[in-house]
Amino acid sequence: MVKIKEIEKSTEIKILEAAKQEFLERGFDGARMQKIAERAGINKALLHYYFRSKENLFKAIFQSVFENFFPKVVKTFQSEISFFDKLKFFIDNYIDVLSKNPFLPAFILHEIQLRPEMLINSMKEQGFNPSVFLNMFKREMENGVICNMRVEHLVVNILSMCIFPVAAAPIIKGMIFKNDDIEYQQFLEERKIIVYEFVVNSIKK
Repeated sequence: MVKIKEIEKSTEIKILEAAKQEFLERGFDGARMQKIAERAGINKALLHYYFRSKENLFKAIFQSVFENFFPKVVKTFQSEISFFDKLKFFIDNYIDVLSKNPFLPAFILHEIQLRPEMLINSMKEQGFNPSVFLNMFKREMENGVICNMRVEHLVVNILSMCIFPVAAAPIIKGMIFKNDDIEYQQFLEERKIIVYEFVVNSIKK
């Protein structure tokens, strides 16, 4: 016999997957709870029972994607492993998160223009603290491990090099890889090494 909790979990997963697609296609403001319910194969009343509002749905999606990522990154950055191992860990895991959730970059870029405060609050709720990242880079500069530079540029460069190939996936796959998903996924795996080496070569003394 299937347990009630298992049924509830399965329903939540269906709702979150449906919401991801609806948000991706229509943005937050254009998304409709009725459409999300239809995509999930449930009625609107049941959808409201689980999540109450679009805001709660967004937070649940964000949490499901990043609930392990941010805590792992913070823990790794505070560990005793080398700076370059920390950098590689971040790049590898960030690209993994994006490639497994290809809807995310386009959605985030869209919502940044409309409701940045929601994104900022969601990131904070997941434990993201920019000072952890910025201070780590500043320490390495002070210790002479990496070149002196404005650390904000370094952080933005790393994030951009990771996120763009996923945000621009339709163009990259269509123009470069002729819509071959296997080649594109291989490209993303190679991207981990390329981004890491590019960043290291640009900052290492």
